[in-house]
Amino acid sequence: MGIVTILWEKWVEFRRDFYKITLAAMIAPLMYLIVFGMGIQTLSHGEPYLNFLIPGVVSLTTMNGSFNAIAQNLTVQRLYEKAFDQVMISPTPLWQFIVGQILGGALRGLYAGAVILLLVSPIRTGLVFNVVSILILLLNGAVFSTIAVVVSFYAKNHTDAPRFSSYIIMPMAYLCNTFFRVEQLPGILGTIISVLPLSQTSRMIRAIAGGGNADAYGVMILIAYLAVFSGIAFVYIYKKQNI
Repeated sequence: MGIVTILWEKWVEFRRDFYKITLAAMIAPLMYLIVFGMGIQTLSHGEPYLNFLIPGVVSLTTMNGSFNAIAQNLTVQRLYEKAFDQVMISPTPLWQFIVGQILGGALRGLYAGAVILLLVSPIRTGLVFNVVSILILLLNGAVFSTIAVVVSFYAKNHTDAPRFSSYIIMPMAYLCNTFFRVEQLPGILGTIISVLPLSQTSRMIRAIAGGGNADAYGVMILIAYLAVFSGIAFVYIYKKQNI
């Protein structure tokens, strides 16, 4: 019931701010698609660059949607509204609180990605997005929701979450297999970036979109990130640190 309660809270928030959430999910990705995909008419590996760009933009949209849905709100709730005090004294198991936050953020990210897919659907690209694509995007959203939960526990004030986004999330959006292939990055930099979660998500979504398949290697990397950051979140909330 604790998980359902958290998801209901996210649903109420989503209904209340539906238009704001939808517009926020649309604007930046549309700018990327218009400027890079339509404004700059280039080819990537013998195909229109737009075909390369769309899977990457959809992937980064799920990342941004999931992270932004959790990090700022949870930070404010913890630091200023003291909402966690009520969680601590309630009969709801703490793990259900965390899982509810992760699922809520993942679904918000999936919604943001679906909005972009709907907007690009009239464009005849021949790209394929199927059930496997949706599951990978949902897993990607869960990873970044979990990261957002951890960031909200570390945050010392309400500006820390946006600062983390500027330092970590934004560079990932540009470097992680979204606008160009990570193989083009030199040496160890390319190796490090290639194992980041968004790099793997973009790679797998692009492979499926081109008629291929996802691979176990990428899925296992995403699961590993999810397990690590979930573990950190559980340790923090059960030790009642920074709360």
